[in-house]
Amino acid sequence: MVELSGKRALVTGASRGIGAAIALALADKGADVAITYERSADRAAEVVRAIEAKGRQALAIQADSADPAAIKRSVDDAAAALGGLDILVNNAAIALYAAIADISVEAIDALLAVNVRAPLLAAQAAIPHLSAGGRIVTIGSAGAERIVGDTGTVYYMTKSALHSFTRGLARELGPRDITVNLVQPGSTDTDMNPANGEFSEFQRSLSPLGRFGTPQDVAAAVAFLATPAARHITGAILTVDGGQTT
Repeated sequence: MVELSGKRALVTGASRGIGAAIALALADKGADVAITYERSADRAAEVVRAIEAKGRQALAIQADSADPAAIKRSVDDAAAALGGLDILVNNAAIALYAAIADISVEAIDALLAVNVRAPLLAAQAAIPHLSAGGRIVTIGSAGAERIVGDTGTVYYMTKSALHSFTRGLARELGPRDITVNLVQPGSTDTDMNPANGEFSEFQRSLSPLGRFGTPQDVAAAVAFLATPAARHITGAILTVDGGQTT
């Protein structure tokens, strides 16, 4: 199915893991896709080649999501290279863990800059490029619904902020027929949280399905929200966590 044929997408932080899977899923549905990366130029180039192998246009843009100027530049560069922009996926994020009693101001600022400010600024930069039928999808975390452990509070706080961001922006852009939604992965098998990692058995125990998700599980939800079939879904929070938050 090529429900996204002719659409132009930007996926931030997509050189690997969930972001790369999202970029490929959008390309599978017919979209041309730009991705951003911070340091992993070789892996970003691999994603570009994989998208191009599907017959789609692709490019990788180096951008630090902690840098407001880089965020705006990456959105504008993607729109210029692809001839417009229809879909923005805010995927780039960082995870830093420490108890509130111990976390540094530098860590707090870094989490807020990348996980909260960056999606807002990317959306702000994308809005002038989006027309009716446009899509903004942000990647949050199921931890915003259920905090497990005592060192993730600040990280999950930044992901909780995406709830009000999504709902408010959906209200703002609804009159222009642009939808805004949030996808919240649970435990997902990535380089940052491998399914055979130190705490993987505990994480599996939280899920009724008893398993980690894959990046493709998350990507499938994002790709659906980008299609015309999801035209009446906005301001929604879709949790893809194998039931961890039930």
